[in-house]
Amino acid sequence: MPAPHRRRRLMAEINVVPYIDVMLVLLIIFMITAPLLKEGVKVDLPEAGAKPIDADFLAKHEPLILTIDSKGRLFINFGQNQDQPVAESTVSSRTAALLRRDPQTPVLVKADTTVPYGTVVRAMVLLQKAGASKVGFLTDPVRTVTPVRGAPGGGANGAQ
Repeated sequence: MPAPHRRRRLMAEINVVPYIDVMLVLLIIFMITAPLLKEGVKVDLPEAGAKPIDADFLAKHEPLILTIDSKGRLFINFGQNQDQPVAESTVSSRTAALLRRDPQTPVLVKADTTVPYGTVVRAMVLLQKAGASKVGFLTDPVRTVTPVRGAPGGGANGAQ
């Protein structure tokens, strides 16, 4: 008489090792690409002790930022290809379109410290012709040097 045919029991466990491998690969990819997404346009901002804009207001109205890099190229954070330089006519048209949609949009200029004053003024005139009644400047906060105790003259660098 033939032996009874035994059926194999199904395995009720899930093998998670391949999923862990995929997750680790994705983690590495996101760790590498995340800093690249925040790069934007490199600008060395001047330092100033200005009062910051109200955070509640900025939460309701995203600001329009016109960036002028060290070569005098214009970039605008509204529309397509925000990391590509744009022409003055594009700045005017995009600014006018945004201000028609939301007239309370804050308009800010973010200019490199090496940009000539005339270039900044020309950009401000573009923004005002497009309908911006107020134009602000983005700056870095002033770094204060705390005096070192025991240093001659009370300063950190020892100058008297």
